[in-house]
Amino acid sequence: MQVIGQVDGQDVYEHVLDSGAAQISVMSLGAAIRDWRIAGVDRAMVLGFPTLADHLAHARAHGTVAGRVANRTGFGRFSMNGEEYHLTVETPPHHLHGGPEGLGLSLWRMEANGPTALHLSHHSPDGHMGYPGAVDFTFEMTLTGTKLRMVMEGVPDRETPINLAQHNYYTLGAEGVRDLVFHAAAEAYTPTDETLLPYGRIDPVEGTQHDFRTPRSSRQADPDEKGIDTNLVLSEGRPFAVPCCVLRNPENGVTMQMWTDQPGLQIFNTWHFRFDAPHHDGLMTEGYQGFAVEPQHFPDSLNNPQWPSILYSPQRPYRQVLEVDIAKG
Repeated sequence: MQVIGQVDGQDVYEHVLDSGAAQISVMSLGAAIRDWRIAGVDRAMVLGFPTLADHLAHARAHGTVAGRVANRTGFGRFSMNGEEYHLTVETPPHHLHGGPEGLGLSLWRMEANGPTALHLSHHSPDGHMGYPGAVDFTFEMTLTGTKLRMVMEGVPDRETPINLAQHNYYTLGAEGVRDLVFHAAAEAYTPTDETLLPYGRIDPVEGTQHDFRTPRSSRQADPDEKGIDTNLVLSEGRPFAVPCCVLRNPENGVTMQMWTDQPGLQIFNTWHFRFDAPHHDGLMTEGYQGFAVEPQHFPDSLNNPQWPSILYSPQRPYRQVLEVDIAKG
């Protein structure tokens, strides 16, 4: 573990998980995965910047743990137990990813447990970004071969909403992700308005660009280049042992498999992203730099009580288990 720079006068640490088959660089800033490499491939598996300075200047949740509540909360408002709460809105009209000082922009305490295990923790105080109650968060990462297991937990001191999302943009070594092939066990999705706020209903994916029950690429699903940024509803009753989705780079044979216990999967093909600095390996394409795959609860769940609840308490603490395996061949 080494110091790679400072934020507001505090040291930022980075540790590299190294199994021999894979090397994953994790920062204490946002508990972010900055880089991910696998043996036999000379390009990064995720979007990230070569330096902390570039990350601070240009990152858009790259590799972070987004929260306290990831995704959108409509107009930064929600009601709980008869009381209305107002969350910080950085870019109107909606609250996004826990606000401008959310978990993905906070410094976490980092402890390495050998070359393949890492423990991160963070205390979020009562009222931070408008959320009620204090929460103690932990993030355990264990690398076995090419598979990374992530366990995210939050213990609040009173009832409060929590919805975390690990926010990698996967590249699988591609220079642009339009031709990565995606497959997901999702028969439905939550349609949204033009601000990406859900209408509150669940629709079938059949006949839409969101149908990835049969593997297809962004180019096939989004031929008009209007972009993909949607929440898929994962099939109920799916055992954890069955991958929720698979992403494949047909050019180099690299495949990402993912396992989750969450009900939703936000996917986003970064069609509109533009950056003034290169990512790893000099990557600097005009849009479609990475493909985000983010297990989580549905966006705006706080204002749609018919959906799975994201309210947690001391008696019902938060826990999410996520596994990601990136391998060649």
